[in-house]
Amino acid sequence: MNIPGTIGRPKAHGPRREPDMTITHDFTRTVARRPRQEQNRTRKLQLIPEALARSHMERIREAESQRLADHLVRARRMERKARRLHRRAESASRRARRALAQAVRQ
Repeated sequence: MNIPGTIGRPKAHGPRREPDMTITHDFTRTVARRPRQEQNRTRKLQLIPEALARSHMERIREAESQRLADHLVRARRMERKARRLHRRAESASRRARRALAQAVRQ
């Protein structure tokens, strides 16, 4: 198979398009035309930082929500521990009062 052009840029088979640079006197089309692939590649390259920033912000949000969940779990655990300690302190106080009352009665 003998096809003109290269693998990356095969030669077109259809009718020829306008030349790459078209200059008219009314200045409506003075910009050089780029092939569609190159335009898409350029657009993709320009969108890379935006995509990176978006994924970074998503990871930051996930980390923040994880941090908040961990904080909430820790707070609940500490609250349960405080309740336990409070109950123990109250029962110790009751025992001390009872012992004091018994000592006074004797």
